[in-house]
Amino acid sequence: MDTLLIFFGAGLGGVLRYWIANATYFFLGRQFPYGTLVVNVSGCLLMGLLFAIISERFDTIAPQLRSFLLIGFLGGYTTFSTLSIETLNLFESGAWVSAGLNVVMNVGLCLLAVWFGVIGGRQV
Repeated sequence: MDTLLIFFGAGLGGVLRYWIANATYFFLGRQFPYGTLVVNVSGCLLMGLLFAIISERFDTIAPQLRSFLLIGFLGGYTTFSTLSIETLNLFESGAWVSAGLNVVMNVGLCLLAVWFGVIGGRQV
């Protein structure tokens, strides 16, 4: 059941990401990746809000809500929200070094990976 909830949530999140990013680009232009910024920031806001509400107020139905909303919907909308909540959890647990490493490694390694991917793709 969780897999199905994640599947549908991710589909909805992906479509909403597309709509919001395109609407943002329509109003602000494409000279800067505003669409991605708006999606990532709004996704992080929603992740924090929903994480707190689900885990603190609706803990009896948390597994199903968590699967659909946090993993599925927000995962399809933006995975940056997952990086952000995991990093916040590390900070709050006192694992400052791990939190910092999580941010640096995710951003740094992902930029490096996308660069290598582009180089490889251009060679094909």
